[in-house]
Amino acid sequence: MRLVRPGIREFEIANAIQHLAADQNCEMAYPPIVTINGGILHNHYRLNTLKSGDLFLNDSGAETAMGYAGDLTRTFPADPLFSTKQKEIYNIVLQSFTNARNALSPDINFKDIHLKACLALVEGLKSIGLMKGDAEEAVKAHAHTLFFQCGLGHMMGLDVHDMEDLGEQYVGYTADEPKDTRTFGLKSLRLGKQLKAGHVVTVEPGIYFIPELIDIWQGENKNSAFINYDKVNEYRHFGGVRIEDDFLITAGGYRLLGPELMKTPEEIENYRSNY
Repeated sequence: MRLVRPGIREFEIANAIQHLAADQNCEMAYPPIVTINGGILHNHYRLNTLKSGDLFLNDSGAETAMGYAGDLTRTFPADPLFSTKQKEIYNIVLQSFTNARNALSPDINFKDIHLKACLALVEGLKSIGLMKGDAEEAVKAHAHTLFFQCGLGHMMGLDVHDMEDLGEQYVGYTADEPKDTRTFGLKSLRLGKQLKAGHVVTVEPGIYFIPELIDIWQGENKNSAFINYDKVNEYRHFGGVRIEDDFLITAGGYRLLGPELMKTPEEIENYRSNY
């Protein structure tokens, strides 16, 4: 946050993150995602120069000397303050994050927490006119996936996507409740099974505006009962917002791993306006 300002290049920020990790005798758990194009998931292009009005997304995590991974994301403006649109979208994601975090507990299916987060996103998008209709019906129709194409989170351990090479069906699901491999959105949910004490998971809701996807859906008039395409097109070059923290599931609920990092727009703006 201290580095981000109009005129700096994305790779300069990525270099600083990797240098900081190396100073703590840590490797990176995965290549950092540092981008003004947050609507491109897993984006590793780093040649853009930040300009006023940009949102900057930083998804990065270090790997400790014991080999364990971290995976954190924050999104904030290149300017000291959020614009009105940026703050509205950010607060919708923050509410979704809060709802999902508060639902973490043993014996609840992570898929159900994912759907709870999706419902919060729809309710928020309705409040600013991008979506309409019954929020629960919109989620059942997967209308929210125009904005949230991926899953809420994943298991984490010695790999940032723990045991991913074994197969998500075996790690994140069970034979009785298999992974949905066909439904857009749910097929990208890496973890759906019941949580147990000792699991380590990420929670990372987001809103992503992908112009090509908007054009495809609008051309098909897809989910028009729930989506206001005229309003959505006002945001087509907005980018994306993601907020992510890591949690240990405990017998009584959950524990945040690491310190409580600033998340609210007010915390971010106050910090960025005072350095």
